[in-house]
Amino acid sequence: MSVINVGQAIVLGIVEGLTEFLPVSSTGHLKITEGLMDIPVDDTSVVGFTAVIQVGAIAAVLVYFFSDIVRIVTAWGRGIAKPSERYHHDYKFGWWVIFATVPVVIVGVAAKDLIEGPLASLWVVAGSLIGGSVVMWLADRYGTHKRGEDDTSLTDAMLIGSSQILAMLFPGFSRSGATMSTGLLLGLDRVAATRLSFFMGIPALTGAGIYELPSALDSGAGAMPLVVGTLVSFVVAYASIAWLLRFVARHTFTSFVIYRVVIGLLLFGLLSAGTLDA
Repeated sequence: MSVINVGQAIVLGIVEGLTEFLPVSSTGHLKITEGLMDIPVDDTSVVGFTAVIQVGAIAAVLVYFFSDIVRIVTAWGRGIAKPSERYHHDYKFGWWVIFATVPVVIVGVAAKDLIEGPLASLWVVAGSLIGGSVVMWLADRYGTHKRGEDDTSLTDAMLIGSSQILAMLFPGFSRSGATMSTGLLLGLDRVAATRLSFFMGIPALTGAGIYELPSALDSGAGAMPLVVGTLVSFVVAYASIAWLLRFVARHTFTSFVIYRVVIGLLLFGLLSAGTLDA
């Protein structure tokens, strides 16, 4: 019997799609939701299920930014074939995304047991939600917001991409929150930091989903819940991306900071009261 049924997969797909690219921690929200539905958060099939349905959200990014991705990949391919084309920013950016993914892959593989074990605790999620909020507030408050996407460098890409490690090690910190905050600290404007967060997440999250797929299927997550959860996360994530880009163009990240602190404190309360099992 599958550890996750279709109804639960729909709920988790909605949560994943809503929170994957918002700086509020999809992993944290998924773990909270799983706990409320009495799904064992540290079960290997549940961890695998979470990684796989993220692919639905990543597919939404691929569709939403299709023209940008084609432009970058085309420029990268031209630069590979012709040295004279290597001056183009898109060619360099293609390499930067690849380089910035390497540290994430190394840490993800090396610390897999730790990430899926002790660090999967909801206590860690609650603390990371609040700790990440402090970082986000400082980045938004003190970032200069003067640099655009075309002003980025290899150093920017490496720092932004590598910041995803924080979210891997501390579920609740938020992958998008870490990358956006890093971008803001580097002086990027909010839209540029958000777009780079999307691009940097594509290889890391896709790789995680593919890596976890065999174990998710073998350990009892169930093929149908995986398919349903992934499709739901795709639809909801697409709408979430469109909304977020419009939002950050006109607003600060303060509302996300407040929301994260409230959820973190609520989670601490539920855990302390025994309502949720860590």
